Amino acid sequence: MTPIWCLQIFGMSKSFKANPVLGSHTLNRMGLHAARLVLAHAVTRLRLLTLSPLVSKQDRETFKRDGFIIVENFLDPDVFQEIDAQVRNARGEVRECIQGDTLTHRILLDEESLAMMPAARKLIENKRYERLLKYCGSRLKRPLYYVQSIKNGYRQGRSDPQKVLHSDTFHPTMKAWFFLDDVGPDNGPFTYVPGSHRLTMARLKWEYRRSIASQTLNDGYSEKGSMRADLADLHELGLPHPKPCTVRKNTLVVADTHGFHCRGQAAEGSSRLEIWAYSRTNPFNPLPGLGLPIFSRIEHKLAKMYWAFEDRKAARRNVLSSWHPVPAEKMHKPAVDQ
Repeated sequence: MTPIWCLQIFGMSKSFKANPVLGSHTLNRMGLHAARLVLAHAVTRLRLLTLSPLVSKQDRETFKRDGFIIVENFLDPDVFQEIDAQVRNARGEVRECIQGDTLTHRILLDEESLAMMPAARKLIENKRYERLLKYCGSRLKRPLYYVQSIKNGYRQGRSDPQKVLHSDTFHPTMKAWFFLDDVGPDNGPFTYVPGSHRLTMARLKWEYRRSIASQTLNDGYSEKGSMRADLADLHELGLPHPKPCTVRKNTLVVADTHGFHCRGQAAEGSSRLEIWAYSRTNPFNPLPGLGLPIFSRIEHKLAKMYWAFEDRKAARRNVLSSWHPVPAEKMHKPAVDQ
């Protein structure tokens, strides 16, 4: 595996635990992780410069300063109502994931699902939506889009790990939420530390120290490359307190999830419904890509093949896969009735 582990240095791989080269105390002391950070962020800045004509100067400055953009009343109310009605009656393939006490359901918005929810195309093909997501993802390729339902307090047990401040990976990456529900303090609002996406010298030193200690990190995620942080870390980094994005429905939030973020604390039985988008590609490729639709269709097929593979692997162990299929009607039931 050593040749493969070495090749993964030049891609998206992030786990110190799964890849002994990325997790090497000696190599990280010599600056391997730090070098990957610096190069990935430099290449992303180059791609953002290339794609700058896609969005307004105000959006570029906001994203550069804060790491996220909030756009209220994003769609015309009539279009929003049409999308909302179709999504709430969606009957595509539903996948379920349970993390701690939180239940998440997703429907991949591929061609098959969009045929049942044609109004959703009005969002996906909205020019500002498309350009904002491509710019913030620093790629011309379309993200993966999902209908997503999050139900809090689904069961008794440990807390939801997504409600701990974290950075998704070592390089800039994009996630977006188009909210179909009002999201208040009790709905687990998306929460972000403004400016934490920037690779400052303080952040680089912090990442460097964490990479050296990677073999002793044991919170379940930091050792896999998704660094956890607390308020003491934010103070050390000179960062402000996290900001919860409490917003009205028909609001779009786009963020660089290299920055520290989390799902806010929520009341038991609360939920939120949204169209969620995700984009992550090789951070060391300086080209923004072509954005051809065929690449999205290929990515959809690969995602479904991966899920089917995970389902078969889990079935052999007589367990459920992390994202397992469930009846479509389960997505639209409240958490207390699950």
